[in-house]
Amino acid sequence: MTERFDCHYCKETLFGKKYILREDNPYCIKCYESLYSNTCEECKKPIGCDCKDLSYKDRHWHETCFHCFQCKNSLVDKPFAAKEEHLLCTECYSNEYSSKCSTRKMEYKGNSWHETCFICHRCQQPIGTKSFIPKDNQNFCVPCYEKQFAMQCIQCKKPITTGGITYREQPWHKECFVCTGCKKQLSGQRFTSRDEFAYCLNCYCSLYAKKCAGCTNPISGLGGTKYISFEERQWHNDCFNCKKCSLSLVGRGFLTERDDILCPECGKDI
Repeated sequence: MTERFDCHYCKETLFGKKYILREDNPYCIKCYESLYSNTCEECKKPIGCDCKDLSYKDRHWHETCFHCFQCKNSLVDKPFAAKEEHLLCTECYSNEYSSKCSTRKMEYKGNSWHETCFICHRCQQPIGTKSFIPKDNQNFCVPCYEKQFAMQCIQCKKPITTGGITYREQPWHKECFVCTGCKKQLSGQRFTSRDEFAYCLNCYCSLYAKKCAGCTNPISGLGGTKYISFEERQWHNDCFNCKKCSLSLVGRGFLTERDDILCPECGKDI
């Protein structure tokens, strides 16, 4: 009997379907997006799992919707300013609100800098039009922020900027969290561990699971799978049957004849 693998919310089967793990619970894509997706400020549509989610002050946008309110140019990975809930590129903001002068002015959260004064708090180099990350009222260029604040992957020791996961309270890149046996990525897949090493279910069963005396297939014992054990032999519940009449012997008395198990009726002539 195949073990069920269902969506944590709608209980529909996930076999052969894409799904997402959240707090060790699997969700189908539809339920995950319905329960956890953010809504785009621009188009008011949910930001699906396959879309990039850009955020600013607890507001969220699709990547294609994250643009300047006036010129409509993309603001992805570019400096911008906010005015009356609208996002503006530095050029439009300067043209609209800054006093005319020969020195370019940068603005962020109501504060103004000369372009040469808008610098990274750590390396003291001008940020200019490069991406930056604010933290504790200080601004950092992306490389400096990663060096000082980003978590490091326990496997490759490099900063985790996007797509990280946590396993045994330690951070990993998704691509670094792989099966100890076959080296396939485990993110989004069911897996288990032995001696603190993670394994996909196929490798775990192949390496460590006991074999059913009836069908010879592995008995994983995972997900609540029930099995019978008798004299150093094990059977799946569905395989623990009388050798002659195939009657299930789960919860019943039985007899043994060499390697076979028999119900009392079939074994009465032994």
